[in-house]
Amino acid sequence: MARDHQPSRRRTRVIAASVATLTLGGTALAEIPVSAAGKPRGHDVSSHQKNVNWQKAKSKGARFVYVKATESHTYRNPYFKQQYNGSRTAGIVRGAYHFAMPNKSSGKKQAAYFMNHGGRWRADGWTLPPALDIEHNPYSSRKCYGVSKSGMVNWIKSFSNEVKRQTGRRPVIYTTTKWWNNCTGGSRAFGANHALWLARWSSTSGTLPKGWSYLTIWQYDNSGRLPGDQNLFNGSMNQLKRFARG
Repeated sequence: MARDHQPSRRRTRVIAASVATLTLGGTALAEIPVSAAGKPRGHDVSSHQKNVNWQKAKSKGARFVYVKATESHTYRNPYFKQQYNGSRTAGIVRGAYHFAMPNKSSGKKQAAYFMNHGGRWRADGWTLPPALDIEHNPYSSRKCYGVSKSGMVNWIKSFSNEVKRQTGRRPVIYTTTKWWNNCTGGSRAFGANHALWLARWSSTSGTLPKGWSYLTIWQYDNSGRLPGDQNLFNGSMNQLKRFARG
């Protein structure tokens, strides 16, 4: 996802295990593969996309969107209200995400900041559960933010526990397989009750991070028909609405 303020760029119920893992091979990334034509198309946006034309996004197939709300414990997306409220007005299921900076402050502190600035959830069928974007450090080459594997697992638990305390849901976790396996040691502590939003810009979703046997959302490209990154929901539109309701 985009890091958007620096020059360098970004009680849950996981969607039923009976929803099959996406296997979308041999297709151009800019378009949804034919084999996934029934999957709800979505995207994610940040301040890079500025004021989004939501009716146009809806007409191009957007059925859900995640909007960046916060980063660390100091940054807020200045376009958040236009993006978050505008998408809902257009009839798009939307949710908010937080970009984690585990080297800056505790998971609990960043979750509280996120909750205070757009990360809350309502069981209205239009609001996706809060999401935690945790991946490589875009501002430094220091591996895993300089945090140990056990420290990273504890940081994520702290973030998750605060989100759960305030909303009643566990956050969706956005990550890559490589980062997760390297920086958490392949932790299996989250797969049972945190939906997986997997980033893999390729023609297939590939191997999942350890701890998960299926994914809920696949970010398959960083550009395409919709503003921002391109995503697919691993289920039907009815399942997407049920996932939102919790």
